[in-house]
Amino acid sequence: MEINFTPIGYFKTPFTKLDNMPIQPAGAKNIEGIIEILPEFQEGLTDLDGFSHIIVLNYLHQSKGYKLMVMPFLDDKLHGVFATRSPKRPNSIGLSVMELVRVENGKVYVRGVDVLNGTPVLDIKPYVADFDKFEATRFGWTEGKSTTVSTHRSDDRFLDD
Repeated sequence: MEINFTPIGYFKTPFTKLDNMPIQPAGAKNIEGIIEILPEFQEGLTDLDGFSHIIVLNYLHQSKGYKLMVMPFLDDKLHGVFATRSPKRPNSIGLSVMELVRVENGKVYVRGVDVLNGTPVLDIKPYVADFDKFEATRFGWTEGKSTTVSTHRSDDRFLDD
């Protein structure tokens, strides 16, 4: 089976290289960016500006290949890729929850940007706490490590080998 996606737009961000980027939106709280939506999809932005946050699905276009066992940024041990947020995934799909600043002239202004400039956007969904917020009770290998996410920055561990 073949699955094809068409980007609905592209990110404009201050990040032009993977090294030293925030590793999650929590580490990029004040970093702003723009999603420039392609003209044929702009009508779909109607009413989006009523939400404070959005879920953005993107294509990790600089990630080549995948590994089933990876060493994530918050640990020095190998873990299965599906137990991490590593970009080295079989399907290079990224997900970020970002603060929606405003929607204007086909552009979505966001805060909490943790993606490279030029990253293709696959979809945008409104974040709705009643739908999307759950009380987590288990945190796996990240237990006690995720509190440092705001100070962690990317390094070269996921660059192509």
